[in-house]
Amino acid sequence: MFNGLCAFPLTPLAGDNVDDAALVRLVGRCVDAGADSIGVLGSTGIYTYLLREERLKVVEAAVDAAQGTPVVAGVGAMRTRDVLACVEDAHSAGASGLLLAPVSYQRLTEDEVYGLYREVSSASDLPIAVYDNPATTGFTFTDELHGRIAELPGIASIKFPPPAPGQAADRIARLRAAVPRDFSLGISGDWAAAEALVAGCDVWYSVVGGLFPKTARMIVDLAQASRASQTAQPGQGELALEASAALEPVWALFREYGSLRVAATMAEVLGFVEAPCLPRPLKSLAGKDRTRTEEALRLSGLGA
Repeated sequence: MFNGLCAFPLTPLAGDNVDDAALVRLVGRCVDAGADSIGVLGSTGIYTYLLREERLKVVEAAVDAAQGTPVVAGVGAMRTRDVLACVEDAHSAGASGLLLAPVSYQRLTEDEVYGLYREVSSASDLPIAVYDNPATTGFTFTDELHGRIAELPGIASIKFPPPAPGQAADRIARLRAAVPRDFSLGISGDWAAAEALVAGCDVWYSVVGGLFPKTARMIVDLAQASRASQTAQPGQGELALEASAALEPVWALFREYGSLRVAATMAEVLGFVEAPCLPRPLKSLAGKDRTRTEEALRLSGLGA
């Protein structure tokens, strides 16, 4: 399951409630484009801002709309008790996999993080992706800790943050050396995805795939074809990199403002969701920043 394109749609709100209809439409776009899996309740899915019953509602709606496409549900929470409750709900809602970040207010130690993954892996028979996102959790995984966690039953993938340009192959090699053979490595940080996929990453955990899944699907297909020795055609890897480079106006905004606010703004501008779609106090971009987003959509060809 943790292979190819895992598209992460927004969890849009209408007022203070989850906008089920808009969520279903976004998931449907991902399914129609051939996403390999749908990721809900990640950072773009505003999981930390939702109550348990709201999260369950999101997973249920996504599983129903996915029509058999696997749904990966984020289950991160402050307390292990609450994580396990979300795991139980993900099971009952029909999720096919879990995404777990070490969420905290007090910074966690390595032993605490390892203990979290050990408890969750013992409580669930669903495959689990480790969400390595130091920008939001404040916790930085070492390769040694990744290796220890990867040995736990059910741990199947790492969603790792974007390396510096030109460093994807080295980062992947170091992670491969730390985890079991055939373990899934997945790239986060959309601007780094094409390079990482060409260098051997297994899956793109994609924000832009949740809004523009056909574009993300094309990049994944080109990158994967460039690595298939039996079918590779000259230049397919370069084509994947070029397709990603064409989205640089959007990537620049992601790096500056964070992908959530930019994705929400794009979805509002294009009428995919009602505005405002984020939970207060979060806001989508306004004024000149919204104008920049509209221009980035035009320049990248995503606004057509």
